[in-house]
Amino acid sequence: MQNRIVKNLALLLFLNLLIKPFWILGIDRTVQNEVGEVMFGLYFSIFNFSYLFYILLDLGITNFNNRNIAQNNQLLSKHFSGIAVMKLLLGLLYAMVVFVVAILYGFRGYQLHLLGWVAFNQILLSFILYIRSNISGLLLFKTDSLLSVLDRLLMIFICGFLLWSGFVDKPFQLIWFVYAQTAAFIITLITAFALLIPHLKVISFSFNWPFMVMIIRRSLPFAFLVLLMSFYSRIEPVLLARMLPDQSGLHQAGIYAQSFRLLDAGNNIALLFSVILLPMFSTMIKKKEPVKGLVKICFTLILLMSVTVSTGALFYSQELMELLYGLRDGENTIDFNLRIREASAVFSILMGSFIAISSTYIFGTLLTANGSLGKLNLIAGSGVIINLTLNFILIPLYKAEGAAIASLSAQSITAILQYFLAKKLFSLHFGYPFWLRIVSFTIISMVSLYFSEFLSNNWIFNLLMATLFNMTASVWLGLIQLREISRLFLTVSRNKKD
Repeated sequence: MQNRIVKNLALLLFLNLLIKPFWILGIDRTVQNEVGEVMFGLYFSIFNFSYLFYILLDLGITNFNNRNIAQNNQLLSKHFSGIAVMKLLLGLLYAMVVFVVAILYGFRGYQLHLLGWVAFNQILLSFILYIRSNISGLLLFKTDSLLSVLDRLLMIFICGFLLWSGFVDKPFQLIWFVYAQTAAFIITLITAFALLIPHLKVISFSFNWPFMVMIIRRSLPFAFLVLLMSFYSRIEPVLLARMLPDQSGLHQAGIYAQSFRLLDAGNNIALLFSVILLPMFSTMIKKKEPVKGLVKICFTLILLMSVTVSTGALFYSQELMELLYGLRDGENTIDFNLRIREASAVFSILMGSFIAISSTYIFGTLLTANGSLGKLNLIAGSGVIINLTLNFILIPLYKAEGAAIASLSAQSITAILQYFLAKKLFSLHFGYPFWLRIVSFTIISMVSLYFSEFLSNNWIFNLLMATLFNMTASVWLGLIQLREISRLFLTVSRNKKD
């Protein structure tokens, strides 16, 4: 059983490390380079605008359902059909609200056309995530890991064909990118449903108002949390596009999108911890089993990863931006250097928030599994206030760089508050030696990266050598202990068996 769990977790990490970075850095990045900052800035602002209302599609049902099914597998068949019907109705509500607000906000013509397809994709994604919450709640991590990358894998094939096959003689159009998402989501949704069917004893789609009211009432705290977190993590591109004049706003949103892309890639990897930990924490809390050991080893691993990535991004921000967004056709050297300087400055700040965001995937997930939604909502609410206040002050002064500072501030403060709340509720005292080793690792990482710049003229080689040295340092400091990792797998295995 232990070997099976290890293989499933290894598969989850392998697939996501293989597929999602290639999607973000190979396809998503290439599309932006093809269509330019302004057009991609338009898409990025519209996508984030649609995401602000995502809560209407879900109302916290996905997180509630994941936790509920993990603790009560027998409720899957009873709840599935009723929730599916409810999500269909929520999809209609979401579409109406998004379009009404968009028109009032000033969206017209092509913007509304693009928004329509993006909103439809959000509805499809909502259904995919709901079905996956059932699969994850059953602790079928292998199946869920395959589904987690299927849509991106399909888009790699579709967009790759359009970009590089040579069969398409017209310049790549932004709307093709959105159509490719639609096709990929539809295929993934059908596949996910087909994989879930064997676990459903009864499928009976019907309108059950009392059941819907009960589910909404129990999931509303999750809904409010998702709404607040969406605002302080996704609102910057929308504000940039609207607070700055015309093309300047879209250009700055495009610069922000360039810088955000690697952060998004990192978040997709860090997110894997919450995918696994939410049902695990839920099961352990229900059985009144101690979670400190599991929290500590996961927090250590994710902290080592995020510190390594963030410090590497800090020292090699300009080189990374030049690699990803090279000189374009018709662009002179002066404009290119200006664009890279803007992107690297924003990127350096944004990647600082990766440490904070990663920690929330541990402590926020633990608090969610515990049902501490009221306190989490207060923390998220403070994040919204901090984020909006700083954005309204900093965007007019510093544009995309100001938005990045606002995001870093909000993410850091909410992460710290979540940690102290989890520490209080679960007595998570890691001890001073642990924190001393973490601080030592951070200092060693920064020093090694600084001196790595003198190793050779090849910055990629220098960065890899510094990363290898930092990994060695983490073992030397005792932060990575194979015995504790083995104990983690045994804990997961025991819960899977039970």
